[in-house]
Amino acid sequence: MPHLASPSRRKAIQFLAGAAAFPAVATTLPVRAAARQPVQVLTSYPDEVVSRMEAAFEKAWPAYRMQVVWRMPHDALPYLKAPNQSGVDVYWSASPRTFAAAKAAGVWRKLDIDRQGLPTHIGQTALADPDGYYTATEVAGYGFAVNATELAKLQLTTPQDWRDLTDARYAGRIALPIPARVGFAPPMIEIVLQAHGWDAGWALWSELAGNARLVDRGATFVTDEVGTGRCAVGLSIDFFVASAVANAGPGSALQFAYPRHNGVNPGQIALTAQSANRQGGRAFAQFVLSQAGQSILGHPDLKKLPARPSVYASLPPGTHNPFEAAKHGDYDFDGVRAQPRLALSAALFQQMLMEDHTQRVALWQRLHHMEAVGHTSHPRALAARQALSTPPLSEAEANDPALQRLFRERLEGTDRQALLPQETVWRAHSQAQLTQAEAALQGWAA
Repeated sequence: MPHLASPSRRKAIQFLAGAAAFPAVATTLPVRAAARQPVQVLTSYPDEVVSRMEAAFEKAWPAYRMQVVWRMPHDALPYLKAPNQSGVDVYWSASPRTFAAAKAAGVWRKLDIDRQGLPTHIGQTALADPDGYYTATEVAGYGFAVNATELAKLQLTTPQDWRDLTDARYAGRIALPIPARVGFAPPMIEIVLQAHGWDAGWALWSELAGNARLVDRGATFVTDEVGTGRCAVGLSIDFFVASAVANAGPGSALQFAYPRHNGVNPGQIALTAQSANRQGGRAFAQFVLSQAGQSILGHPDLKKLPARPSVYASLPPGTHNPFEAAKHGDYDFDGVRAQPRLALSAALFQQMLMEDHTQRVALWQRLHHMEAVGHTSHPRALAARQALSTPPLSEAEANDPALQRLFRERLEGTDRQALLPQETVWRAHSQAQLTQAEAALQGWAA
């Protein structure tokens, strides 16, 4: 995988390559430039983020120059576990599972930097590794990409929480990323389950999925669905929507709304155990976490949510402040508690709600029609709702560590894999439940 290079960096690489071919010319380079020590940063952040941080860091620390290597999270760990850790000094990315797995593999050294002014938590979500190996540089909030124009057509207002999306008027107008296929989506499952409980949470997800159109791998496709008006709402993460809004330009109907029950996905930073430039890596991590570095992340063009609360005072009015929202309970989601179950929940979501999605959509529409004409308490309606809402296993079963281990490798962009026996059982159970709902609704038109 090539280095992530901005146009200026590509020119520099080309120049140095030419200089290497002509040693006599290379000796004319300025002594100061030749003495600058490289700091190799492995990241998955896009160039618009990296290039701004690079320019500011090299200005603040002229003794160093950044060398940037780009890897998606699922490719990062093998790269970090290679001999000499592939020359990496710093890993900076938004993938909590990769940081945790790398810690278990002994990849990191202690992050020996000044953390004054950096909280360890937002609500119930940990921002710093309790053993001191990595910490958050910014956070991303989950929520809703909304098209205000389309909501008005449906006589709906901006949704305030997840349950709002079960309203029958949303039928076919919600863009739902498939958790087993879209990397950022699995925590959304657990946000709802923690907020509402296992049984009520799966019932909510089933009804929401009954209103939804599915979005496969490729997070920007959610904003495409909403921005074009094909959907009125899409489930997403804030920085994807911020980027789409910026690209859409003035007058766009696309907006982002944070739900009442939410969680954050932290972008984090760590130092490698075998770093060739330990002081340079430490300097870069310290700069990213400083007031100056955090202000770069919070810049209106990037719209990241910094991990340093003091930065928010200088950001534009109306900027979402997760630390303030957490004071009101908006971020009570415990990401550490949810992490071991993420892959299992995504697999269960797939077998229960995605594989027979078309049939489930039709049944929910028929049930909503039956309830809308005054038959909410009819035994058939109650039976259909129960059948559509019941998950194929209990929370106690889902919390079995042995079962969770079977699904642990199913995240971070992995391709479809052969079904485990448990998934076959879940699928059969869900199909039987759909048959029961169909029987209960027999004779009711959509």
